[in-house]
Amino acid sequence: MRLLNIEASPRGPNSVSIAVGNAFVAAFCNANPGVEVDTLNVWDAALPEFGSEAIGAKYKGVSKQRMNDAETVVWDSIQSLAHRFQEADRIVLGVPMWNFAYPYKLKHLIDLACQRDFLFTFDGNTYGPLVRAEKAFAIRRDYAVLSQAILAGASGQLRNKATTAGNLLQRTRCPYFYDTAMPCNKRVPGAGCAAIGGVSRNHAVLGASDACIATHPSDMAVAMRALDATVETVRPDGATRAIPIAELHRLPGDTPEIETVLKHGELITAVTLPKPVPGVQVYRKVRDRASYAFATVSIAAILVTDGGRISDGKVAFGGLAHRPWRVEAVECDFGRGADAVADGVLARARTTKDNAFKIKLVRRALAATMTIAGQD
Repeated sequence: MRLLNIEASPRGPNSVSIAVGNAFVAAFCNANPGVEVDTLNVWDAALPEFGSEAIGAKYKGVSKQRMNDAETVVWDSIQSLAHRFQEADRIVLGVPMWNFAYPYKLKHLIDLACQRDFLFTFDGNTYGPLVRAEKAFAIRRDYAVLSQAILAGASGQLRNKATTAGNLLQRTRCPYFYDTAMPCNKRVPGAGCAAIGGVSRNHAVLGASDACIATHPSDMAVAMRALDATVETVRPDGATRAIPIAELHRLPGDTPEIETVLKHGELITAVTLPKPVPGVQVYRKVRDRASYAFATVSIAAILVTDGGRISDGKVAFGGLAHRPWRVEAVECDFGRGADAVADGVLARARTTKDNAFKIKLVRRALAATMTIAGQD
């Protein structure tokens, strides 16, 4: 097995991202004897400039045209970089955060190595992999609800830095969790929950407990729940597993500090989506301001229409619980209208004086989402 370890920091032994990456690589090699590690530091590597010769080589290389001498030199260098990706069975990236994005040298490497017919194929409709490492997926028209959800989250700068795993594993934005002067069972088990009896406008109305009423902040996770995504993981001993996203996040119960089913040292390596299903896909996010705000209520819906009426569908909700909330049993009620579906979703809701308005907001947002889908 061959592992490509990409280091994106220029700080060498002072780099935290390199240290974290190397620690994982060491544990992985210890659990998998015989692994060959190829380390590529983007600052030490002699990356050719992505200038006129590289651009010319890129298009001539893809179209099999004759290159001049300067383009040939650059193209040979690009092929050498791409070959290191092609030979890798696993790829590890240690990436620091620079100005809410990643270092320009890493973008430089990606621009050079990620070439059609080197790392991927494209026939005008479908992308395919040309690497042995875990495959990525392209979000296109088939997963509109996911692309809409991603664009609804945070800002462009943060999205450029964010990872899929980081988004799924982000922690609650409950203000009492962040205020270390306040008791919080999630932060200090057994300390109590200041949100219960405190200001709870943005807190959970479903799935909460006497120990925690926080909500999960992710937009992307809600869309993935509607899509029935699967989360793939690896442990330091090399063991892998596939976790349905419905099972990834835990409800708080008596242990709100344990937020997922992941074990110590277990990393998310990929998220896979099932084949696209028919239907109109809509992500609707209701929030206090138009951008850079977490959902008060959000809806990810895939709705099948028949003559302008919703006949079937899938729907997941955000902003209501400790995890994306979906009740498959009520999805057969779409033909009876939004209130019938909302009745089933909210059947076990438990509100506070501050967040009771969410009940009506869920009904209105779902009705609006169904109206939009019916008009598509």
